[in-house]
Amino acid sequence: MTTDLNRLLGRKVRGLICLLGLLSWFAWTPVLHAAPAKTQVNKHKKAQVVAKHRVKKQFAVVKRKEVPVRQAKAVKRKAAPVRQAYVVKPSVGQMAGLHQASDDLNLKSSVAYVIDQDTHEVLISKNDKAVLPIASLTKLMTGLIVSEANLPMDETIAITQQDVDTEKGSSSRLRVGAELSRGELLHLALMSSENRAAHALGRTYPGGLAVFTRLMNGKALMLGMKDTRFVEPTGLSSSNVSSARDLAKLVDVAHQHPLLRELSTSTGHQVAVGNRVLQYNNTNRLVKNPSWDIGLQKTGYISEAGRCLVMQTKVAGRQLIMVFLDSAGKLSRLGDAERVRQWIESAANAAVFKPELQLTGG
Repeated sequence: MTTDLNRLLGRKVRGLICLLGLLSWFAWTPVLHAAPAKTQVNKHKKAQVVAKHRVKKQFAVVKRKEVPVRQAKAVKRKAAPVRQAYVVKPSVGQMAGLHQASDDLNLKSSVAYVIDQDTHEVLISKNDKAVLPIASLTKLMTGLIVSEANLPMDETIAITQQDVDTEKGSSSRLRVGAELSRGELLHLALMSSENRAAHALGRTYPGGLAVFTRLMNGKALMLGMKDTRFVEPTGLSSSNVSSARDLAKLVDVAHQHPLLRELSTSTGHQVAVGNRVLQYNNTNRLVKNPSWDIGLQKTGYISEAGRCLVMQTKVAGRQLIMVFLDSAGKLSRLGDAERVRQWIESAANAAVFKPELQLTGG
C-alpha cells in the first residue's frame, strides 16, 4: 500500500515537473526567437545612424571649408580699395600755357633766365616776365632779412606748434619742442629747405611774423622787385610770387653775403636735437658735382610752382645767375642747368659766343 502510494506521488511529481518544464519552454521561446531579430534591427538602425552621422560629418567638413572661402572672397571684394588714377595737379605756368613755348636748348622749365652777373648781359630769356609762385625760393629772402638784422646766431629757438605746416600739411623732422640755434635754423632753411626752421626764424624775429613779412616785401621793393610779393617766410603758400627777372636781382644781392653763400652751398649738416642726431643734406645735388662752381643756390617746389632753381655759378670764366621756374620733372631743372652750362662752354670754346640768345616765349 505504501509502495503504491509512493509510486503514485512520484508520477505526479514527475508530471508536475514536466508540466513546469513545458510551461517554461513555451514562455521563453518567443524571447529566444525575438532576440536575434531585435539585435538585427538594432544593428540596422545603428548602421543607419552611423551612415547618417558620416554624411553629416562630411557635409560639415565641406561647409567649414567652403564658408570661410566665400566669406574671404566677400571680405576681399568689400575691402579692395578702388583704384584711382594718380592725377598730377597742374602748375600755374602749365595752366597759363607757358610750357607750350619752345626754345633752341629744349629746356624743360617754362621759365628760364640767365644773365652775366658782372655785365648784366641777358644770355637766355624765356618767359622771364611771367609772375608765378616761387615756392621755397622764398627762403632766400628769409635768409637775407635774418642775415642783415645781425641777430645773435647762437640764440636758442624752440620749434612750436605755430611752426607746423597747415598750408600743405608737409612733414618735418624738427618736432615741436626741439631747440636749435638761430644759425642752425638758417642753415637748414637754406640748405635743406626746412619749412619749420624758416617759419621759426620769421616768428621769432623782433616784432613777430607780421613785421618779418613786411620787411620781406619792403626789401623786394628796395631791390626793384616789382613783380614780387610775400605773405610768409617758407614758400608753402602759392601767394608768394615773383618773376625770373626779380629773382635774378635777389640772387645777386644775396650772393654778396658770405653767410648765405656758405650755408646755401653746404653739402650736408648734422644737428643734435635732444638725444637724436639728424643728418640733413642739400636739396641741390649739383653742389656735390666737381664740374660745377656754385657760389649760391636755392631750390623750391610746390605743385602750383613746379620745380624751381636759382643759382650763382661760374661757367667758362663768367659769373652767371641762372633762374629756372616751373620745371615739370623732378630732375629737369638740374638738367636745364646742365644744358645751359654746356651751351655756354661750347660757345666759348668756339669763340663765337652770342651776347644774347632770345628764346621763344619771352
